[in-house]
Amino acid sequence: MKLGHSLLTWNTPPPNLKLFRPTTTPYVALSAESETERVKLAESLQSETLKILEWPSVCTQLSAFTSTSMGLTAAQSASVPLGRSPSESRRLLAQTSAAVAISQPLDFSGIEDVSPIVAASVAGEMLSIGELCSVRRTLRSARSLIEQLEEISSQSNLYGRCSPLLEILQKCDFLMELEQKIEFCVDCNFSLVLDQASEELELIRSERKANMENLESMLKQISTRIFRAGGIDRPMVTKRRSRMCVAIRATHRSLLSNGVILDSSSSGATYFMEPREAVDLNNLEVSLSNSEKMEEQAILSFLSTEIAKSSRQIKYLLDRVLEVDLAFARAAHARWMNGVCPNFSSGNEDYEDNTLSVDVNGMKHPLLLESSLRRPFGPSVSRSSCSSDQESNIGNSDIVPGAFPVPVDIKIGNGVKVVVISGPNTGGKTASMKTLGLASIMLKAGLYLPAQNNPQLPWFDLVLADIGDQQNKVSQHLVDTYRICKILKVASERSLVLLDEIGSGTDPSEGVALSASILQYLKDRVNLAVVTTHYADLTLLKEKDARFENAAMEFSLESLQPTYRILWGSMGESNALNIAKTIGFDGKIIERAQSWVKKLTPEKMQKLNSLLYQSLAEERNKLETQAERAASLHSDILELYNEIRDEADDLDVREAALKAKETQQVQQKLEQLKNTGPEDYNVLLKKSESAIASVVQAHQLSEDVPVNRTTSNFHIPQIGEQVLIKGLGNKLATVVEAPSDDNTVLVQYGKIRVRVNISSINALVDGNSVAASAPRSKKQSQRVKRLKNLRNLSETINNEEVPYGAVVQTSKNTVDLRGMRVEEATLHVDMAINTRGSKSVLFIIHGMGTGVLKEHVLELLRKHPRIAKFEQESPMNYGCTVAYIK
Repeated sequence: MKLGHSLLTWNTPPPNLKLFRPTTTPYVALSAESETERVKLAESLQSETLKILEWPSVCTQLSAFTSTSMGLTAAQSASVPLGRSPSESRRLLAQTSAAVAISQPLDFSGIEDVSPIVAASVAGEMLSIGELCSVRRTLRSARSLIEQLEEISSQSNLYGRCSPLLEILQKCDFLMELEQKIEFCVDCNFSLVLDQASEELELIRSERKANMENLESMLKQISTRIFRAGGIDRPMVTKRRSRMCVAIRATHRSLLSNGVILDSSSSGATYFMEPREAVDLNNLEVSLSNSEKMEEQAILSFLSTEIAKSSRQIKYLLDRVLEVDLAFARAAHARWMNGVCPNFSSGNEDYEDNTLSVDVNGMKHPLLLESSLRRPFGPSVSRSSCSSDQESNIGNSDIVPGAFPVPVDIKIGNGVKVVVISGPNTGGKTASMKTLGLASIMLKAGLYLPAQNNPQLPWFDLVLADIGDQQNKVSQHLVDTYRICKILKVASERSLVLLDEIGSGTDPSEGVALSASILQYLKDRVNLAVVTTHYADLTLLKEKDARFENAAMEFSLESLQPTYRILWGSMGESNALNIAKTIGFDGKIIERAQSWVKKLTPEKMQKLNSLLYQSLAEERNKLETQAERAASLHSDILELYNEIRDEADDLDVREAALKAKETQQVQQKLEQLKNTGPEDYNVLLKKSESAIASVVQAHQLSEDVPVNRTTSNFHIPQIGEQVLIKGLGNKLATVVEAPSDDNTVLVQYGKIRVRVNISSINALVDGNSVAASAPRSKKQSQRVKRLKNLRNLSETINNEEVPYGAVVQTSKNTVDLRGMRVEEATLHVDMAINTRGSKSVLFIIHGMGTGVLKEHVLELLRKHPRIAKFEQESPMNYGCTVAYIK
């Protein structure tokens, strides 16, 4: 099917194409006819380039991840949309990123390509019940897509991330009224038109049903009479020639003297006759049957007309569903090949130093990568791809299973217009150039790239390539020259031009001259041109114009094998003699060739070049290692920074939540105090004193601080005596209650009453404290000890028993398990224990019943690490257990 107006296939001309003619004159205004020819030529060249770069094979790769028949057809026919502008390509990438963020796949079941059905309705054809049901299912399933997206975005707080996908479907008309009409008139399960579809149909079927009942009743009586008369073995009522009749032996035909013979058996022994009494009823049945068919056809025609009226909305909806399907297919493809999202570079000449127009690290050809990953395709599907040691015709060579492609780094500075790649044959020049072209196409289509870090590429309106068969390059010289001429006609300032072995197949001097002229022309006409060559003279263009850049394919002098890595900014050597020696040329031929090289090159120049090359290669390797370390360290620092920032962002929210919680608890305590009677004040007072004592104990000074005591280790204070309390920072307090048996005493400091241990009290002697504070010179060491005490706070609390206070049951400290199952009760008890504070109690009401729930609760309390002990609430109440929290 054709894609929608917001997506691009190359059935429509690319925008903003300007014609540049290879003359010295400025741009020439074109007639409408010339413009049309140029657009057609651009479409033809772009289509050929996509085949050269094996874009159809990548689309076939993508088809394995589609979910609808429309997406499968679009991908297998290489009709995957390409952005017609940078904004459209950014939108496609945003859709892919949104789909990547959604972990769960969408349900596309029920969606069919109903465009042929819609076209038939527009042509005036009456649709069948099955076709109407296909339209209804598609409309309902399309509506469920946006419902799924809205649910995912609301549940996972991904609305911002999902918005590019939601925008696709938000403006769609899902035609709910049309769906309801079809559902009201047609039963898709039984493939029939419902009685309620029209009053006329309901009336006809009602009348036909009554007539058929009368007819069958009459024929059954007649057939029974014939059976009793011996005219047939068993009563039989059947239908022949659309009329109801009975079976009778030919020998007993006289039993139906006025009947009409409609048919006979193959042997002629049995006749199928219509009794005279049934003629009128049969006539009525035939008439009503024809009326019913006519009414059904009228209803189907009406529904077909309704679909024809909504054809534009349905086609638009199908395009948007296809867009969503392809977005999720691109996301699944990205996950499969571990792709990263590319970025757009400006690609203009207003650049800063050291910036790059093309910056791609570790790019792997997706077709080469297919062999090293788990294939998403069935075993019957074959794929054209290539091995990493061949540079040309990637789709015509076989991939060795398990082979990993060599990643390619592509780095082109901002302002560079022409890149000349030189180097040995079988070194990977053509494969690297194809990888760049394919990466540009994938960027336009919104696909992730199988690369590292954050790849950056300009947006190209056209990608034009001339990459031919190296084996037939000489014979194709004229053809390729003609193709380059056509490329120069349609290329614009936003185009990418890829030329393989420019100027080859002709006289070297003329080839260099023509190639240099073409490159000089391209530098003023295109965004970027990348060419491969064996002509060393072309690498000298960089010395005269900064818009030229050189690159070379690396060649190992040790193994005499190409490494398939690009050395940007270097001029490559063909290494023809080394390669010839490796592949088995006669030694005498090699020696003679080397002697000629020595005569043609300055003395010692070859050795100097080799040493310089090795030195530069070693320096490059060192810099790459340092760059990898720096990148790793930067990544770790950035991750730590993001963690700290996220924690800091939540501090205000957490503080506000904590304050609100504490305020709510205080208000609840105040409400509880208002409802408390005088008889409960002492219980609440003791509970408060215990809580204050635990706070004081947690913040008291360390016992490691030297203290000068009186002759007795513990001073027994008297009521009304003023003492110093260590836990309050040696503040002066008054004893208000005699010491109890647990060696605690109640003291009052200002308006605060607190119960403290006798060991933490210092008596006053002549107005001075018996215990002297540590010297100020040791103040810093005391702080260190205090920090240690805080770390060991849990041990201090465990060693010094803090009373639980009064065991009073409230709604806050009670959990009622009555009526619950064991699993549900276990969850509630565990939650209640975990939410209770330390040194508190928990009332667990489990009831009596069969005792199963109680035994399970007691077993849970025995094993729980926070439970210090537990007991029944009272000797008379076995249905409640009190648990004491550690």
